[in-house]
Amino acid sequence: MILSDKTIKKLLNNKELEIYPLDDIQIQPASVDIRLGNTYTIVEDTSSNIIQLSGEIRYKTIQSDKYLLMPGQFVLATTMEYFKLPNNMTAFVEGRSSIGRLGLFIQNAGWVDPGFEGEITLEVFNASRCAIELQAGRRVGQLVFAQLDQDADNPYRGKYQGQKGATGSRIYLDNELQI
Repeated sequence: MILSDKTIKKLLNNKELEIYPLDDIQIQPASVDIRLGNTYTIVEDTSSNIIQLSGEIRYKTIQSDKYLLMPGQFVLATTMEYFKLPNNMTAFVEGRSSIGRLGLFIQNAGWVDPGFEGEITLEVFNASRCAIELQAGRRVGQLVFAQLDQDADNPYRGKYQGQKGATGSRIYLDNELQI
């Protein structure tokens, strides 16, 4: 079940769901607006021009209130907000239509697991023919919350728990699943 603004406000007031910083205006009828933080991360070039999923990937991180995203460029960004989800709730990251209509794709690789705590790393891509200026504090998407039928047996305690800033892939830590 998707949570309404009334339920979101109740959970926030009871500290069952935590989001900070949060302005009341961010709470929409069935979502919470998310804003860009000031951290951007890009994959560093390699001598072979090949990213190998089995090894640690090197990144360059930039802190700035503004970032110029060139056409065809991909960057990791972070939310301004820090989230703490209870063990019986999940969330989906959705880009804003107004942003998508400019050719700016805001994506998250899947949903936010129950029990997750941290800033959310966003995958940002400029599909436009023009550069797009990203600015910290700009609303770029929304988080849609859904209630689980019961607490998760294994809430999230993974490699991104507690992350702050635009966090690069840690896929090299996935030793138990080799495909």
